[in-house]
Amino acid sequence: MSSAPAVRVSIESSCEKQVQEVALDGTETYVPPLSMSQNLAKLAQRIDFSQGSDSEEDGPDGESRDQDRDRDREWGKQEVEEEEGTVKFQPSLWPWDSVRNNLRSALTEMCVLYDVLSVVKEKKYMALDPVSQDPSAAKAPQVFQLISKKKSLATAAQLLLKGAEKLSKSVAENQENRRQRDFNSELLRLRSQWKLRKVGDKILGDLSYRSAGSLFPHHGTFEVIKNTDIDLDKKIPEDYCPLDVQIPSDLEGSAYIKVSIQKQAPDIGDLGTINLFRRTQKPKAGAQPWHVKLEAAQNVLLCKEIFAQLSREAVQIRAQIPHIVVKNQIISQPFPGLQLSISLCHSTADKKNSRSSPERTKPDDHLYVLEHNLHQMMREFHKQQLSSVVMPRPASAPFGHKRLRLAGPLAYDKAEISGLQQSEGLLEKIIKQAKHIFLRSRTAKTIDGLASRIEDPQIQAHWSNINDVFESSVKVLITSQGYEQICKSIQLQLNIGVEQIRVVHRDGRVVSLSHQEQELQDFLLSQMSQHQVHAVQQLAKVMGWHVLSFSNHVGLGAVESIGNASAVTVASPNGEYAISVRNGPESGCKVLVQFPRSQTKELPKSDVIQEAKWSHLRGPYKEVQWSRMEGRNFVYKMELLMAALTPCP
Repeated sequence: MSSAPAVRVSIESSCEKQVQEVALDGTETYVPPLSMSQNLAKLAQRIDFSQGSDSEEDGPDGESRDQDRDRDREWGKQEVEEEEGTVKFQPSLWPWDSVRNNLRSALTEMCVLYDVLSVVKEKKYMALDPVSQDPSAAKAPQVFQLISKKKSLATAAQLLLKGAEKLSKSVAENQENRRQRDFNSELLRLRSQWKLRKVGDKILGDLSYRSAGSLFPHHGTFEVIKNTDIDLDKKIPEDYCPLDVQIPSDLEGSAYIKVSIQKQAPDIGDLGTINLFRRTQKPKAGAQPWHVKLEAAQNVLLCKEIFAQLSREAVQIRAQIPHIVVKNQIISQPFPGLQLSISLCHSTADKKNSRSSPERTKPDDHLYVLEHNLHQMMREFHKQQLSSVVMPRPASAPFGHKRLRLAGPLAYDKAEISGLQQSEGLLEKIIKQAKHIFLRSRTAKTIDGLASRIEDPQIQAHWSNINDVFESSVKVLITSQGYEQICKSIQLQLNIGVEQIRVVHRDGRVVSLSHQEQELQDFLLSQMSQHQVHAVQQLAKVMGWHVLSFSNHVGLGAVESIGNASAVTVASPNGEYAISVRNGPESGCKVLVQFPRSQTKELPKSDVIQEAKWSHLRGPYKEVQWSRMEGRNFVYKMELLMAALTPCP
């Protein structure tokens, strides 16, 4: 055989070392191999010494120790037989049987030592020191944890890679679908939401409210064009749309109607300001750019139509104070000193950039219902224009005069006939609502002012949550602290309308008040004055006193500008004492006490008084210094006075 060239073969031993650490660059640090002594100590630590070594588990007769001794005798016999060669060869089940046998013999000696100690010291337990462990063995679980973490991280990485692949596929499919979507499919979506028609080679749409009955002269047409601002071969952005709309220049931007109610007096100022039909700048998620642009343009058209209708009515309506229409603002005065301003605010992109500081307004909660009412009134106005034609009877009668046929049989006069032909416009309804808002706020302010200024008696207002657009109600209670159950005399129901306030008493009497604040304040003061006299009357009934006279309108004394004074006279149960109370809104309270004749001077002799029985009459009245009386309120002081004048049984 010819000798072949030598070939070097590199033989690498398998790496049986354990990994201790993996650096960030991928370098692995291995644990050095154990020596024979270290390996022996490691294997020895795996021995379970709990079998037969715990004396606490042994029975009272020492059964476990007997079993261990029998087992040791059998092992000893086997060793003797092995030495004599009489025992057949039996393969060991574990290569460390000899070590275990030696350890068990040592354990047996320890058990004997334990028995000796227990006999000497009479103790039933033994404490063993734990076996010292090799520090290399403590590092082994950390290595195992590192390997398990590497496996779990690898599994998580595989899951993430699979999810990334699915996401990349879905993104690619989405881009393909967006490339496949063309102008016609987007035009179909536009046609499902807006009215479109084709005129020549152009596609025109309608933004107006003519189909709803609007007569506004603006055409409100927009043109649909293709979006050619992007190359389809490149990556398509998220907000790409193949369709665009071109709206008229006067409908660009945003518009809203600003309604404010202002009081010219410096103490009241602005009563409320609200911006109607103001749209948020942030579009909804998933909305197309052309849809957002068309909605903003239609909102501008609606605001212009409403303001044009209000301006037309402001010029036509005859009022005591003429309405003023200046450019995009309507100024009206519902009440003297009250100003209602309606403005059309239209801002384009250029104006938005120039105005950096927005207007700061303080909206009132009561004005938010105005936007809903204006929507409803505009809908009724459109419906009236659209379906105002009613088929008359007979058929030869003119259109739109169905109710006028009742003028003859029901004998309508000129005012009723003119009322049938007239209808309230948008501006009149807004002015009426502004009057009601102003009257309601001023009524609340008047009641709160009296409640904070006058402590006795107390005035409480309970406003109704459910109100009409032009009418609200409030229940006013006038009570005395601590005597609410006794003195339930004054309960008023105030119905606040547009130009007046109707007051309904408990007994059904109705009093009409104008919009003047002083008139309502004087009325409440007179009612609070009458409450004190009614409280004395009710208190006299409870304490057993007799009511001699009562009057809400006293005809004697000084005449007061606010209202008449009221008075009551009560007598004690035995008739010896009498108390007379006179209370006026301006003069205040005056209390007089009449004592018996025996406590006063005797009657002078005269020709008129001949009999002695007239000497038992009560004497003259004496005024009580009411400000020096002790008590938290008027009724409490009166109770103390009656109790002091009541005779003991």
